[in-house]
Amino acid sequence: MPSSGTKMLTVRTTVRIDDELYRRVKQRAASERRTVAAVLEDAVRVGMTARESNGADRFVLVATGEGGLQPGVELSSNAALREILDEGLDIDMLR
Repeated sequence: MPSSGTKMLTVRTTVRIDDELYRRVKQRAASERRTVAAVLEDAVRVGMTARESNGADRFVLVATGEGGLQPGVELSSNAALREILDEGLDIDMLR
């Protein structure tokens, strides 16, 4: 947390979030008389702290089956996966 008198810098971004989860966040924000952004920031801080203190990834994703991954699929990048999904291309077209 910034000390008194220190200006906290913020960044505006867009995230995709499940509708039901967003409704729960909005309900919590309203019940605690806080902004949705404040509730989300706290949740991210808790998640980051838990992962940092754990020191290990929660799971390892291993591709199985014949032929490995489809061309253009990078499992270590959520953004790359989302781009492929957002393109609306049939996964069979990427083979």
